[in-house]
Amino acid sequence: MVKLDKIYTRGGDSGETSLAGGKRVAKHDVRVAAMGTVDEANAVIGIARLHLDGSTDALASRIQNDLFDLGADLARPGNDKSGLHINAAQVLRLETEIDGCNERLDPLTSFVLPGGSAAAAYLHHARTVTRRAERLVSELGATEPVNDQALAYLNRLSDLLFVLARSANQDGAADILWVPGQNRS
Repeated sequence: MVKLDKIYTRGGDSGETSLAGGKRVAKHDVRVAAMGTVDEANAVIGIARLHLDGSTDALASRIQNDLFDLGADLARPGNDKSGLHINAAQVLRLETEIDGCNERLDPLTSFVLPGGSAAAAYLHHARTVTRRAERLVSELGATEPVNDQALAYLNRLSDLLFVLARSANQDGAADILWVPGQNRS
């Protein structure tokens, strides 16, 4: 278990931070950017949870915990196989949740504009931050080994956040649909 008895360490004052295992890297390193963006997605999900209840809130809580696992996974540089890692079961769970949620939704006839209810707006925000995290993990994977399940998890999570946002909009009935060229004249 993690024990944090002192919050500041002064270790990052020079623009570097430590990864798991103690390796020092620049705070602008793509790995640190990916970890920070995963953390940002987690924070936006936390805001969305203020507007969720019941099973959807419980699902969001599980996702937040998984995102800490993902951060721990990304904090291990290169081929370090120790510590927590996102696994295929976590990705499969997201797929099952996407399928279950999507069953209640009517098929789309247009793209959905982010918004509607407060919960949907925050879930869409979390989705876009998750997509950014996915891009950063993909960029990291171009130069260093990355757990392929971490990338798959982010990909599925953004899909799940999309269907959860639609569900939060009265199962899609209150979605705001894109009208192509609406303002051209």
